[in-house]
Amino acid sequence: MLNKWLFKNIDNSPLIVFRIIFGLLCFLESVGAIFTGWVRKTLVEPEFTFSFIGFEWLQPLPGNAMYFYYGIMGIFALCIMVGYKYRWSALCFAAMWAATYLMQKSSYNNHYYLLMLLSSIMVFLPAHKYASIDVKLNPKIKSFSMPRWCRLVIIFQLFIVYTYASIAKLYPDWLDTSVMEIFMKSKEHYIVVGNLFQQKWLHYILAYGGILFDGLIVPLLLFKPTRKYAFMASVFFHLFNSFVFQIGIFPYLSLAFTLFFFESEMIQKLFLKKKPFYSSDTVVVPKMKRPLLVLFSIYFLVQIGLPLRHYLIKGDVLWTEEGHRLSWRMMLRSKSGSISYRVKDKDSGKSFVINLNDYLTAKQQRSASTKPDVIWQFAQYLKQKFQNNGQEIAVYVDCKVSVNGKPFKTLIDPEVDLAHVEWHAFKHANWILPSKED
Repeated sequence: MLNKWLFKNIDNSPLIVFRIIFGLLCFLESVGAIFTGWVRKTLVEPEFTFSFIGFEWLQPLPGNAMYFYYGIMGIFALCIMVGYKYRWSALCFAAMWAATYLMQKSSYNNHYYLLMLLSSIMVFLPAHKYASIDVKLNPKIKSFSMPRWCRLVIIFQLFIVYTYASIAKLYPDWLDTSVMEIFMKSKEHYIVVGNLFQQKWLHYILAYGGILFDGLIVPLLLFKPTRKYAFMASVFFHLFNSFVFQIGIFPYLSLAFTLFFFESEMIQKLFLKKKPFYSSDTVVVPKMKRPLLVLFSIYFLVQIGLPLRHYLIKGDVLWTEEGHRLSWRMMLRSKSGSISYRVKDKDSGKSFVINLNDYLTAKQQRSASTKPDVIWQFAQYLKQKFQNNGQEIAVYVDCKVSVNGKPFKTLIDPEVDLAHVEWHAFKHANWILPSKED
């Protein structure tokens, strides 16, 4: 039964079309990052970047090399699109994208994380076996079918993303539209619709509509009677997000995902009219069945478990940020803060306050003022910077943060020397003070 469910061959039209769109969007994302100035602001101008803890060795290439880096990523994306040396191109793009994702957190974005996961999954999918240069060079690999698991793995990944995104919105500041009001306030300058975005009734529609969309879109797309209406809702939802929040390729990538929910025959007739439709009931169990099942079982257990880890850590994740990343907690809150870093020489007792402009870009300063893990990392950086000839350096911070427009509260214990505390990924840091709600 499991073999038939996972390894039955089905028409591969959705995967072939998705590969082409995916490659094009990845190309636009890579090249767009250069021309919009994202690479310059995030990877070229900073003296250093805040990488994910444990990946401190991942730093941007010196000088203007990151422009070439993103250009090469764009070339690999084009190779994915046209299906040229597909496996290697997909693997290289996935590795390069993962490296840029892990080497900086100032532009942290759940969509970047999803692209890292998806590009890794694409390495394993036979997306190059039709309408590709690889097929022209080696006609023997041509195929009109794919194992059913290729479709299921994409759908299950989307189900995890959207479900956790919906659940995360079920908290007071989202339900009373406080967060949405803050988001829309920044859009007041929009021509024609700026005033409309300030209406309270619209805030309720957007807040509760977001919960319902994220929670129901995958089931509604899977259910044939509601599929058409769910697709129309998806088009409106993602184009609205693209217009209002300017979140890059993600809305269009999300629309491309819907290819896997419609009948393959319809996709074939719409996009690949010259391709024969595959309609056999053949079940082909691969020799690598067991390693494949183990690999994807571990992968999805991690995907299910990571977003739950904050429940095992003391404190409110909205305040402490512990367990926030890699958890599909997308656009949930507005956070602002003020901070000062004081470096003290323990031997002489002398201390001085750091001018953040001397070390951090404006974007980095925002992270280093509100996010405890980044604050800790900068304290470690300052320790290394000023610790000479064995002298003992301490770093103290005075940090106050406001979440969702609420009054500012002290986030970090000002009496704790952050230069000499360890970071624990799955344990609460006691130097992060509790919020009033905690």
